[in-house]
Amino acid sequence: MIFWRTLIFICNLLFVVVGDEHTHTYKDFEEVVLWMNTVGPYHNRQETYSYFSLPFCVGPKGKISHYHETLGEALQGVELEFSGLDIDFKTDVAKTPYCEVELNEVRLKTFVYAVKNHYWYQMYIDDLPIWGIVGEVDEANDVYYIWTHKKFDLGYNGNQIVDVNLTSEARQKLELGAKIKFTYEANWKKSNVKFEDRFDKYLDPNFFQHRIHWFSIFNSFMMVIFLVGLVSMILMRTLRKDYARYSKDEEMDDMERDLGDEYGWKQVHGDVFRPPSHPVLFSALVGSGYQMLTVTFLVILLAIVGELYTERGSMVSIAIFIYAATSPINGYFGGSLYARMGGKVWIRQMMLSALLLPTMVCGTAFFINFIAIYYHASRAIAFTIMVSLFSFCLGNLLMLDICLCQKVSISHNHYQDILYFVLRYFIFTSFWAYKIYYVYGFMLLVFLILMVVVMCVTIVCAYFLLNAEDYRWQWTSFLAAASTSVYVYIYATYYFFFKTKMYGFFQTSFYFGYMALFSVTLGIMCGTIGYVGTSKFVRKIYSTVKID
Repeated sequence: MIFWRTLIFICNLLFVVVGDEHTHTYKDFEEVVLWMNTVGPYHNRQETYSYFSLPFCVGPKGKISHYHETLGEALQGVELEFSGLDIDFKTDVAKTPYCEVELNEVRLKTFVYAVKNHYWYQMYIDDLPIWGIVGEVDEANDVYYIWTHKKFDLGYNGNQIVDVNLTSEARQKLELGAKIKFTYEANWKKSNVKFEDRFDKYLDPNFFQHRIHWFSIFNSFMMVIFLVGLVSMILMRTLRKDYARYSKDEEMDDMERDLGDEYGWKQVHGDVFRPPSHPVLFSALVGSGYQMLTVTFLVILLAIVGELYTERGSMVSIAIFIYAATSPINGYFGGSLYARMGGKVWIRQMMLSALLLPTMVCGTAFFINFIAIYYHASRAIAFTIMVSLFSFCLGNLLMLDICLCQKVSISHNHYQDILYFVLRYFIFTSFWAYKIYYVYGFMLLVFLILMVVVMCVTIVCAYFLLNAEDYRWQWTSFLAAASTSVYVYIYATYYFFFKTKMYGFFQTSFYFGYMALFSVTLGIMCGTIGYVGTSKFVRKIYSTVKID
């Protein structure tokens, strides 16, 4: 009962937070809000600042009818500010001045620096992103210009906005004492684009659906089939020989058996099911792995069905909701494994399971956030939001874990890397460069391929370990599978230095901090899959051999 009440509370709270800014439908002459988002150098995507950190000026309109920020936007540091421009649905606006800036020495240096470093800015109208360049450089004469006119071409289909384009015009030379007059205009045109297809123009099918992408998936799939078949054939042949040898040994009398040379995995049958060292940590990692596997699978499915890339911050919001709602999975699998190991200090195990991932995520986010605040970056998250989110997740996780760990403990006490290089490149490019990743069907297939390969490779490693008469297969299977994360982090390092143009302490900390978090989480998931597959394999082979 407590679980369901808590789950309903989570749903209500998060759905209120992630509700859409509006219904995406307008009446004629109804207000349309232009949001100003960020500004920053084009070649250093993570270095973003508030749009008005540059000496731009605000339009004359001071009030709007609504304002909204989702949970995902807040956690991504997206802070939208009203432009002050008066735009109404289906109402054309002729070229209109809206503000003026006089360039003193400070403002001049700021604009020149932005133009020199190829600063671009981002805006939103009805959740549709718009990008523009601050200015341009005449390198031959060492002269800097700023674009002063924003021309918006908006397409509508019925009562919905389906297309927005920005044209920057009227450049003006940047010089001390110049008066920069900013203007805008809005032109509305009927469009045949359907509302559900309005994000298609932002996608890059030539990039993500390139035949190299298809080939990488097909190649990976064929490699998996080959690997699974090879592993199965070798293991079955080897195990058949082992069974034959052990059956022959059973037919010998005691004297012949003593004179014989017994060896292999049967010799550790008395120790193989011993609990691993540090069972509290081990069970907490496995429980967290089960939960993260569930979260990843569900988020990818929802992304395939719901096209989450069309809504700002929706992916993060939904992932947080699913993570909070699936905390019983962590409590059940982690607690039941700990109980099977004969664990007694279940409160310590429950606390570690509940705190392991949230502490790691929040610790990394806090560290990077302090750096973002120091550099006045737009990605800085409000401290109150971070504390509230951590408290909210912690309270729900602890409540759900306590209920499940108690029930699980009582009941039980009573009775290597197949992530193909090209696909990794596509995913990294979409996250760290100017691409929107939308082919989540590919991602789901590769995710399943990765799980199968990790399981097969880990089973082989465990067999060799047991054959060497070493019974400590639990941690070995987990760590062998989790080593995939090391390779991913090495690739991330290569990608940073050779595929991006990011620079600066904040950008470096942001990149390597979150990539470390991603790699550790991937390692926990792969480790869990490796352990689960190996556990079933070990129990199967020992169940078919007669133990003296």
